[in-house]
Amino acid sequence: MVALAHDAGDRIFVLSLTIWMSKYDFFLQQGMCLLKWFAVSFSSQEFSLMDRILRVPLCPNSQTFYKIAASLCLSPDSKSLMVPSANVIFFNGDRVEGTGNPVVERLSDVERVAKVLVSKFGDSVNTWVIGASTYHGPFAVYKDFIPSVNGWGDPKSYSPMGFPASTTTVSLLSSFLGEAKNVIPGLHEETARSGTSVLCQPKAYILGFSKGGTVINQLLTELGNLTYVSVPFMDGSFHENHEDARVIPNSKETLLNSIAEIHYVDVGLNSAGAYLTNHDVVEGISARLKQGASRLRVILHGTPRQWCDNRRVWIRNEKNILIQMLQSEAERSDGRLEVCERFYFADSSPNMQMHFEIIEQMDVS
Repeated sequence: MVALAHDAGDRIFVLSLTIWMSKYDFFLQQGMCLLKWFAVSFSSQEFSLMDRILRVPLCPNSQTFYKIAASLCLSPDSKSLMVPSANVIFFNGDRVEGTGNPVVERLSDVERVAKVLVSKFGDSVNTWVIGASTYHGPFAVYKDFIPSVNGWGDPKSYSPMGFPASTTTVSLLSSFLGEAKNVIPGLHEETARSGTSVLCQPKAYILGFSKGGTVINQLLTELGNLTYVSVPFMDGSFHENHEDARVIPNSKETLLNSIAEIHYVDVGLNSAGAYLTNHDVVEGISARLKQGASRLRVILHGTPRQWCDNRRVWIRNEKNILIQMLQSEAERSDGRLEVCERFYFADSSPNMQMHFEIIEQMDVS
């Protein structure tokens, strides 16, 4: 059973989907999909998200599966996926289990995180919460996004070669929609957002939480090394490349060109590499903006748990280096590059709860 709900203005349906990775499940061994459907409700005051579980490969014939929670906009009068105003893509961190802390447990739930994202970015966006396909114990290993990671998921370096993070992201979103169409008869995509006169690509807002920040670093590395090509967005800023707008980006170029906001959410590692410190990458991004690329906002959200950890001083040092590089380029960007640093729970001692609670408390305005 599929449960759909109108928003307060009867404009948008919300479809909530979760892809669950489990390589040991009996049904996966039998080549079957186990589907679980639960009710979804939405109002102008509250968005309620429950599970739907699928198993979706990274790409056709792949043995790698990902757990993704998504909330997608549907046309109110048909089973067509609407082109959203933006795709909000959140990369999760390490697993934290058995804490007994209700805040940590609640915000370790990908469906809850998807709910938070919808409440913060609005009902006209698609939201995606992506976790790593592989874990070494509790440690997330984003090896498809960052090939250089070690066995614990810590990056050895960031390189644009092969554009792995953007390519993997596009492949995952495509696989997600492909499976949704397989199990929902008649589901299809629109190619232009309802009510718009210009075929514009939805923007992308990228968030990296904790170790998920390493994926942001890789995406920025790829963005800084991508040749700029003008594409149209929802605000009608650029119209040189008149391709039909789609629910999700259909190429790494479209994804990277659509990035409008980057949010580092209390990122940190047990080794160097939590924040991007490569000045050449930042200069490359700045050069794209000067050539006419769409405006980019970079917001660093942090807590004492990461920024005041005297045992891992490199986190704060790397954060300060990135802020300085971005601010220097922002001064010469004619307003196209904006950087902001936001510190939460400043008067509290570092603890695990604040590390997760920032997901609910972060200001994305």
